[in-house]
Amino acid sequence: MKSRQEVMERVAEANAQFYGAIENGDIDLMRRVWAEEDEAPDLVCVNPGWPLLRGRAEIMRAWALIMANVPYIQYVLTDTHIGVSGDVAMVTCEENVLTAEDDNPGFVAGGQVVTTNMFVHTAQGWRLWSHHASPVLLDEDDDEGDEG
Repeated sequence: MKSRQEVMERVAEANAQFYGAIENGDIDLMRRVWAEEDEAPDLVCVNPGWPLLRGRAEIMRAWALIMANVPYIQYVLTDTHIGVSGDVAMVTCEENVLTAEDDNPGFVAGGQVVTTNMFVHTAQGWRLWSHHASPVLLDEDDDEGDEG
């Protein structure tokens, strides 16, 4: 039986593989990251600005489309927390996202997204069951403090 620390490390690795798949445009890795339908019923994925995606086929089509149309993306994850209960794990984090456009060399856009990734332990290891990402709307007044 694995120690709690080993389990947390495996979940962290699965989470890192998910982001690695996106950053590298690796649809094969993305397919390995997500659970199969018989391992985790009702797979769901919510990306900022997208409708809810349900089911493995729909989710994989969407990731293939994203990967084909995003020339550069990098994630810097902060405030990451992992919770494990039996064969289910939850990772919450802030995604600090950097992207660039093909038609505008040197242009980099950034944004912040809060995310919940649910994993299920399968015979193949920890696999993604649900990804829910929501944009953080930054208030420009926050930089000025409470002076008035």
